[in-house]
Amino acid sequence: MTTAREIMTDNVRVCRPEDSIVSAAQIMRDVNCGSVPVCEGKRVVGMITDRDIVINCVADGKDVNAETCSSFMTTDVITSTPDTDVHELSRMMAEHQIRRIPIVENGELVGMAAIGDLARVNIFVNEAGDALSEISERTTH
Repeated sequence: MTTAREIMTDNVRVCRPEDSIVSAAQIMRDVNCGSVPVCEGKRVVGMITDRDIVINCVADGKDVNAETCSSFMTTDVITSTPDTDVHELSRMMAEHQIRRIPIVENGELVGMAAIGDLARVNIFVNEAGDALSEISERTTH
């Protein structure tokens, strides 16, 4: 059984709730991802996505330099544990229409698992593709 611990990235860049939207966007650019965990210490309190920034901040004409992550982050964060089987991670991503899941142990962020991490485990390529297809189908209108 392959677990989240085996495929996750353990060097995760995060934002704090009081960080600016620009800081979150810079992390997304630097890491080449579309979402960043928002943490108080090592505790995940939210996720902020490129979509959150564009749709809820930029499109409303708000000052990205003045706005903070706490104003635009999702607080109902789907997380998993390091011991979660990758089949379950794939199912969670599809069910919740997400591409990245924070991996939490004892209440603290220890890593991040992404749809691309699933695809790198050859045996799970079809599942990762199916999860991505479901995510894309549900969000494309």
